[in-house]
Amino acid sequence: MKTNLFYLLAFALIFMGCESDDTSDIIINDNSVTNNNNGGSNNTGAITLSGVYTTDLNLVASEEYVITGPVLMSAGTTLNVPAGMTIKAEPVGVNAYIAILPGAKIEAAGNASNPIVFTSNAGTPSSGDWGGIVICGRAPINSTADGSTDTATTEVGGLSYGGNVPGDDSGTLRYVRVEYAGGAIDGNAELNGVSLYAVGNQTEIDYVQVYRGSDDGFEFFGGTVNASHLVVTDAEDDSIDWTEGFTGNLTDVYVVQNSGFDHDSAFECDGFNTDFSNEGGYFSMPIVTNVTVIGDGDSGRAFRMRAGTRGLFTNVTVDNFGRGVVVEDDEPGQATSAGVVSGDLSFTDISFTASVGTPYTGNDLENAVTEADVILGSAANATGTNFASWGSGWTNNN
Repeated sequence: MKTNLFYLLAFALIFMGCESDDTSDIIINDNSVTNNNNGGSNNTGAITLSGVYTTDLNLVASEEYVITGPVLMSAGTTLNVPAGMTIKAEPVGVNAYIAILPGAKIEAAGNASNPIVFTSNAGTPSSGDWGGIVICGRAPINSTADGSTDTATTEVGGLSYGGNVPGDDSGTLRYVRVEYAGGAIDGNAELNGVSLYAVGNQTEIDYVQVYRGSDDGFEFFGGTVNASHLVVTDAEDDSIDWTEGFTGNLTDVYVVQNSGFDHDSAFECDGFNTDFSNEGGYFSMPIVTNVTVIGDGDSGRAFRMRAGTRGLFTNVTVDNFGRGVVVEDDEPGQATSAGVVSGDLSFTDISFTASVGTPYTGNDLENAVTEADVILGSAANATGTNFASWGSGWTNNN
């Protein structure tokens, strides 16, 4: 049954959100139906998935599924995906994606022998074929007042996220690949391979790869979620991105940018959303441990630290980037360099290969910060992450 519920939901969620920025209005084609079952069939025998789901969506291992539009899981529902399953999406760009709304969950628990794959249904897949996975939680964000239960809205779709529940649980992504996803409608409205909006620390994200995405690999919009064993291969924008006061832990991260593809920074790190303001009065400050980043030899940045971000990095190896760590004081009065002075922004035990042109750069800094203040410990102690061990078998390395 055709319905306008998707539009009504998006309209309501937009006005629930308190965030205001300069992004354009986004129109998503209305492919939606209200679904209380496992979808409908098409003429190829595949079950199509699209619309707002108000009861659990339990995928069956023996079936084939194709995402044809936005799939929105409502509060109180769970999307259950069995190990070893491949779910495909029609190559319609950001008009097809999976969104887990606040209070909903995704339970996608594969294993090293049977990963779960979300990929394109195109005969010749390419980056940006579909919109990826969006998870919206109720953990804190600094685009709302500290301790507030107010919410913001996502860049695409106008979906509500944020709150005051650090321990929010949006489910599980384990041994999951997300391929050929993401896309930017303009410079400010984007979907990534995995977009994590205010996701709480009871959510499990472990062994997840984003492969050849059109925008960022993983982007963290605030929240407290901890993630480990992350792989980003050939993201066309940044591989790891955070903003809006993200304060989780990232452990074992492997980034590779192969030649022949467009790339930006391996890590682009913002303390707050500069399209809005730092209403919460605090900055992003994750703890990041065991990182290997491999560039394609151009002038790109391995780590771009800006908009007041903090962050404690330990055991990092950087190879084949033009620039290593770049600290930028780009927001007057909210200096990134102040985090260095306070001890809340540093890189301990980081090594740079000879192919890294400039290991450290400080741009227009408000504080007298030197390379020795930012880069601590010993390069001899840096081993990065052991990707050859934990990434074997379930990742796509073509």
